[in-house]
Amino acid sequence: MLFLVPHLFPSARLLEAAAQDLHLPALQTLLARGTRQACPATGVEAAVCEALGIERQQDWPIAPVTLAADGGVAGDAYCLRADPVHLRVMRDRIVLADSSTLALSQQEASALADAIRQHFGDSLSPTPLTPTRWYVRFPHPPRLTTTPPSLANGCDIDPLLPRGADAMRFRAQLNELQMLLHEHPVNLAREAHGALPVNSVWLWGGGTLPAVPQKRIALYARGESIRALGAFCKADLFPLPDRLEEGMLERDGVTVLDALTTAGQDGDPYGWREALRTLEARWFAPLLTMLRTRGSGLRLADPISGKSLRAQKTDVWKIWRRPRSLMSLLG
Repeated sequence: MLFLVPHLFPSARLLEAAAQDLHLPALQTLLARGTRQACPATGVEAAVCEALGIERQQDWPIAPVTLAADGGVAGDAYCLRADPVHLRVMRDRIVLADSSTLALSQQEASALADAIRQHFGDSLSPTPLTPTRWYVRFPHPPRLTTTPPSLANGCDIDPLLPRGADAMRFRAQLNELQMLLHEHPVNLAREAHGALPVNSVWLWGGGTLPAVPQKRIALYARGESIRALGAFCKADLFPLPDRLEEGMLERDGVTVLDALTTAGQDGDPYGWREALRTLEARWFAPLLTMLRTRGSGLRLADPISGKSLRAQKTDVWKIWRRPRSLMSLLG
């Protein structure tokens, strides 16, 4: 069983602030006795696509799959997500706050998308099928690779903007878009009420509708886009339980434990520390116990940092590998 735990291996700054005197015996035992490995730091969505057997195109083709799940028709078109975001200008960088932070209504989304369509025409014409999931379609694939918001949220956007032969055209449009949205009545009203304005869109997850993989696995997750990927692949789809359930380790599948995500993106030491305590009690301690008696092994992967841990049933009996401090094990 693969457990995706984004932000399990956080930045050095967050770890130093959060892990002082933090003792989590089960996690520390797993980290000490298992084998550390590298994994692709390509984001949660990409890790789920890879596990489900969806093939990568220029990007991992998230957009056409979620478009269909949201009631749209992808057809043969190339689709991109164009999700509404807030770009916060700092002293020396611009930082992304993704659509989950905006509490945008469908009425607001439709008004903003209409203004963008009227200004740019077919070259950038978003369809807001939900308040937070907007789509653009192209008859021919642009030469573009993008970064998913699970990697970009809370980060300096400059190295994460679209890349490729057509990237400069899209970057120019995004700069023009920011000026267009600056004085939009929806944003003026939001700012008057203390809400973040929508001052850009984040392009990501482009592709055409992929073939349905033959691989069949179990998927435990709560994110709507992640669950849409599972439904498309005809995975055995389950809601994320409150804690580890009997038999999960014996299944070939993926569990997305996203409890650390908000604190990890925000750089919140207290929130990360408390969320990790909860994961210890509800997941890591039962995993260690269950691994001793059943299941062939597990993998804890952080697709944000690019670090992972593989633990086999035999590893838990390697008592000579003594647990060390959490800071040294996660650093």
